Amino acid sequence: MSEKIVSPNHLAMEKAARAIRSGGLVAIPTETVYGLAADATNGEAVARIFAAKGRPNFNPLISHVSSMEMAESLAVFSPMALELAERFWPGPLTLVLPKSKNCSVSDLATAGLDSIAIRAPSDVTARGLIEATKCPLAAPSANRSEQLSPTTAQHVADELGNKVDLILDGGPCQSGVESTVISLIGDQPTLLRPGALSRLEIEASTGPLAAPSGEIVSPGMMRRHYAPNAKLRLNVTKPESDEAYLGFGQTSFKVAANLSNSGDLIEAAANLFAMLRILDLQYGKIAIAPIPNEGLGEAINDRLNRAAV
Repeated sequence: MSEKIVSPNHLAMEKAARAIRSGGLVAIPTETVYGLAADATNGEAVARIFAAKGRPNFNPLISHVSSMEMAESLAVFSPMALELAERFWPGPLTLVLPKSKNCSVSDLATAGLDSIAIRAPSDVTARGLIEATKCPLAAPSANRSEQLSPTTAQHVADELGNKVDLILDGGPCQSGVESTVISLIGDQPTLLRPGALSRLEIEASTGPLAAPSGEIVSPGMMRRHYAPNAKLRLNVTKPESDEAYLGFGQTSFKVAANLSNSGDLIEAAANLFAMLRILDLQYGKIAIAPIPNEGLGEAINDRLNRAAV
């Protein structure tokens, strides 16, 4: 058994909370599958999730909360959203809702969208860690991308043991399949992902759930979601005089902003959406420096290519 696997006793929970608060990664049990948890408000910590998973795209991550008070600080709840939360939380239901005005979750965790995916897990260890850290946790499944989701602590250790600070062992997961994801953005509630909570149970509250359109397979997958109003030019080594230059690493040109002065892809990923938003408010044309197409650079370039369409 890996030395990083620990029983979630008081000392282990304190250690896990310190790791989360310092920007680290902790694998946690939930009632669905084991999650790879980080402080959802810390962009660099969220970037480490993507790096650890080898996740090819910056898809929106679910923010896990321990109370309605925390949930309502992050998202705007309609009457239907409140009804679903009251009926199914804590539990395996994720709601996609509009962000609140003062939402503290990082842009990277929400993929730069004005919506947020949020749920309250029922697992006592997961809830206890959220309460100990006093922050929402971004926690996708604790496995390499496109691999089987882990349902035991040993599964996590076998696949990601060298990439996490700690693995809290809560025993085998109760359901073994991911949460059901419902979007309440738009006119009709939409089933974005079937999961541990059945459609029939949800439709008792919502009425018939719509299917996602062809372009939306999960929150944030519409291609144009990522496009600013400004015209983007990618892989630019020499910006034009009328372009704001978004740099990466050291450059001899004047930059309007720099994703990472040191050329750190984790820092660049954390800054990507926020810097695009800021520059979009000020400039009509944005030139973007080349980003290495490796590691997180592949995901950064994916999002930039979507934004430049």
